[in-house]
Amino acid sequence: MATVVTNVGLAETTLALTLSGDNKYVGWGTAAGTAAVTDTTLFTEASESRVSGTVTQQTTTATNDTYRVVATIVADGTKTITNAGIFDASTSGNLFVKGDFTGIALSVSESIQFTIDTVLS
Repeated sequence: MATVVTNVGLAETTLALTLSGDNKYVGWGTAAGTAAVTDTTLFTEASESRVSGTVTQQTTTATNDTYRVVATIVADGTKTITNAGIFDASTSGNLFVKGDFTGIALSVSESIQFTIDTVLS
Protein backbone atom coordinates (compact mmCIF):
# COMPACT_ATOMS: atom_id res chain seq x y z
CA MET A 1 0.00 0.00 0.00
CA ALA A 2 1.35 3.41 -0.94
CA THR A 3 0.71 6.59 0.99
CA VAL A 4 1.54 9.90 -0.62
CA VAL A 5 0.89 13.57 -0.15
CA THR A 6 -0.85 14.66 -3.33
CA ASN A 7 0.11 17.72 -5.35
CA VAL A 8 -2.93 19.51 -3.91
CA GLY A 9 -1.78 18.47 -0.42
CA LEU A 10 1.64 20.01 -1.07
CA ALA A 11 0.03 23.24 -2.26
CA GLU A 12 -2.30 23.32 0.76
CA THR A 13 0.69 22.85 3.09
CA THR A 14 2.70 25.68 1.58
CA LEU A 15 -0.43 27.86 1.61
CA ALA A 16 -0.90 27.15 5.32
CA LEU A 17 2.73 28.12 5.97
CA THR A 18 2.30 31.30 3.94
CA LEU A 19 -0.89 32.34 5.73
CA SER A 20 0.24 31.42 9.26
CA GLY A 21 2.59 34.38 9.66
CA ASP A 22 5.14 32.09 11.35
CA ASN A 23 8.36 30.68 9.89
CA LYS A 24 9.41 33.90 8.19
CA TYR A 25 12.17 35.35 10.38
CA VAL A 26 15.58 35.03 8.72
CA GLY A 27 18.82 35.06 10.68
CA TRP A 28 22.43 34.36 9.77
CA GLY A 29 25.46 32.86 11.45
CA THR A 30 29.23 33.14 11.35
CA ALA A 31 30.64 29.75 12.40
CA ALA A 32 31.45 26.73 10.26
CA GLY A 33 29.37 23.56 10.25
CA THR A 34 27.17 21.30 8.21
CA ALA A 35 23.40 21.73 8.54
CA ALA A 36 21.61 18.70 9.99
CA VAL A 37 17.95 17.82 10.57
CA THR A 38 18.59 17.79 14.33
CA ASP A 39 19.86 21.41 14.44
CA THR A 40 17.93 23.83 16.64
CA THR A 41 20.13 26.92 16.15
CA LEU A 42 22.42 28.53 13.63
CA PHE A 43 26.17 28.14 13.87
CA THR A 44 26.95 31.19 16.04
CA GLU A 45 24.02 33.45 15.21
CA ALA A 46 25.33 36.92 14.36
CA SER A 47 24.54 40.12 16.26
CA GLU A 48 22.09 41.53 13.69
CA SER A 49 18.40 41.14 14.45
CA ARG A 50 16.46 38.59 12.47
CA VAL A 51 14.55 40.06 9.57
CA SER A 52 10.91 39.39 8.77
CA GLY A 53 10.92 38.01 5.24
CA THR A 54 8.40 38.14 2.45
CA VAL A 55 6.68 34.77 2.05
CA THR A 56 5.19 33.32 -1.13
CA GLN A 57 4.25 30.04 -2.73
CA GLN A 58 6.34 28.99 -5.72
CA THR A 59 6.31 26.11 -8.18
CA THR A 60 9.32 23.81 -8.40
CA THR A 61 7.88 20.49 -9.56
CA ALA A 62 4.16 20.61 -8.75
CA THR A 63 2.04 23.76 -8.60
CA ASN A 64 2.76 25.69 -5.36
CA ASP A 65 4.93 22.93 -3.84
CA THR A 66 7.53 25.42 -2.57
CA TYR A 67 7.48 27.77 0.42
CA ARG A 68 9.73 30.78 -0.29
CA VAL A 69 11.04 33.37 2.15
CA VAL A 70 13.03 36.38 0.86
CA ALA A 71 14.83 38.68 3.31
CA THR A 72 17.78 41.05 3.28
CA ILE A 73 20.09 41.40 6.28
CA VAL A 74 22.58 44.26 6.62
CA ALA A 75 25.88 43.70 8.44
CA ASP A 76 26.53 45.81 11.54
CA GLY A 77 30.26 45.07 11.35
CA THR A 78 32.92 43.15 9.49
CA LYS A 79 32.11 39.42 9.49
CA THR A 80 31.93 36.29 7.37
CA ILE A 81 28.48 34.72 6.98
CA THR A 82 28.45 30.92 6.67
CA ASN A 83 24.85 29.86 7.36
CA ALA A 84 21.29 31.14 7.45
CA GLY A 85 17.92 29.92 8.55
CA ILE A 86 14.23 30.62 9.00
CA PHE A 87 12.71 30.84 12.48
CA ASP A 88 9.15 31.15 13.76
CA ALA A 89 9.99 34.16 15.96
CA SER A 90 12.07 37.32 15.75
CA THR A 91 14.03 36.24 18.85
CA SER A 92 14.47 32.78 20.30
CA GLY A 93 11.83 30.56 18.66
CA ASN A 94 12.19 27.40 16.61
CA LEU A 95 14.47 26.82 13.64
CA PHE A 96 12.36 25.79 10.63
CA VAL A 97 14.99 25.42 7.89
CA LYS A 98 18.75 25.96 7.77
CA GLY A 99 21.44 26.07 5.12
CA ASP A 100 25.21 26.29 5.23
CA PHE A 101 27.49 27.64 2.52
CA THR A 102 31.00 28.85 1.77
CA GLY A 103 31.68 32.00 3.78
CA ILE A 104 30.71 35.39 2.39
CA ALA A 105 32.88 38.20 3.77
CA LEU A 106 31.03 41.43 4.54
CA SER A 107 32.00 44.89 5.72
CA VAL A 108 29.81 47.29 7.68
CA SER A 109 26.55 48.12 5.85
CA GLU A 110 26.99 45.40 3.22
CA SER A 111 24.07 43.01 2.89
CA ILE A 112 22.93 39.64 1.63
CA GLN A 113 19.50 39.02 0.18
CA PHE A 114 18.48 35.46 0.97
CA THR A 115 15.92 33.56 -1.08
CA ILE A 116 15.21 30.42 0.90
CA ASP A 117 13.06 27.81 -0.86
CA THR A 118 11.60 24.90 1.07
CA VAL A 119 10.43 22.40 -1.56
CA LEU A 120 7.89 19.85 -0.39
CA SER A 121 7.66 16.52 -2.16
